[in-house]
Amino acid sequence: MNAGIYLHVPFCRSRCTYCDFNTYIGMESLYTPYARALEHEIRAAQPIHGLIPSTIFFGGGTPSLLQPDEIGSLIHACQEIFHMASTAEISAECNPGTVTLDYLAALRKNGVNRLSFGAQSADPDELQLLGREHGFADVARAVTDSRSAGFDNVNFDLIFGLPYQSLASWQRTIEAALPLAPNHISLYALTIEAGTPMYDWTRRGQVPFPDPDLAADMYEYARSALRAAGYAHYEISNWCKPGRECAHNLIYWRNEPYHGLGAGAHGSTLDERIWRVKRPADYIGRIERGESTELGRESIAPRTSCGETMMLGLRLLQEGVSRARFAERHGAPIEQIFGPELMRGQEMGLLHIDDERVRLTEQGTFVSNQAMMLFV
Repeated sequence: MNAGIYLHVPFCRSRCTYCDFNTYIGMESLYTPYARALEHEIRAAQPIHGLIPSTIFFGGGTPSLLQPDEIGSLIHACQEIFHMASTAEISAECNPGTVTLDYLAALRKNGVNRLSFGAQSADPDELQLLGREHGFADVARAVTDSRSAGFDNVNFDLIFGLPYQSLASWQRTIEAALPLAPNHISLYALTIEAGTPMYDWTRRGQVPFPDPDLAADMYEYARSALRAAGYAHYEISNWCKPGRECAHNLIYWRNEPYHGLGAGAHGSTLDERIWRVKRPADYIGRIERGESTELGRESIAPRTSCGETMMLGLRLLQEGVSRARFAERHGAPIEQIFGPELMRGQEMGLLHIDDERVRLTEQGTFVSNQAMMLFV
């Protein structure tokens, strides 16, 4: 069993119109104090069930707003406290419009070995609607610079199903992304979350709701185009070149434990979920006063944990839920826990079951929520 470390950096230069993450703008004076506080929290952390983490993921927010040496200090603290292997995957999300070659080279020197760029779209109007400050030329430059800086593992995030977005504009985005040859591509259908400007605009009729049928056509086009370009569709929303699966996200999808450190971060042991105070100033203050940053925790009932293993694991299209891994994780074979559910999923044409694993059928991929709800 693997374990990972998620480090949350809650700062942004501006807020995207669709984002409901725990992020803040205008807090430049807190960047360095926050990095120091986060390092202190790392050094006070204890291994989960004695597991040595195999990944670190800097998420946000915009982690690339921190200085490379600050990120390097956080990585070093993780390696020192958890005795992590030198082969660990260490990812950082970056804004393609703000990073330079010098910054990326320093990031690589400080231990980051995987980058994730929030490209989102190649269409200027769509980027403006999303509140993104970069253009696609910035994405191309960032990729070129990342290669020059020594990175050989780069991800793009792209979003489809936007208001006003046409199938043709989505095709142009895919066609613009592929020549840049990212090692990994994540494609997300826009979810309009309460509390965001996008939510308010759609409710007031200022912006049309996305068309779900058109979004399905966009997804199918991307599947075909990425397959033809040599990308393996290994998770519902993720594609990669051979051997470039995101090791950190595999920990989530396999329902394995991970540390969640930083303001608003969530973590999970085998039997508990833990979350931390959200506001950066509160987080820093607690650290400086020697107080816990924990805001809450809840126990995970065994049946709930089994269901989560199924729901998350079914997102992995080829791997699915390993029978051996399920039995090791939960102490019983899948059929003993979910016999009727498995039979129902087969009858509905949603699940393929063999001696090694349970996974979605082709039909199940397009109605995955329906398949996953069997295990709630």
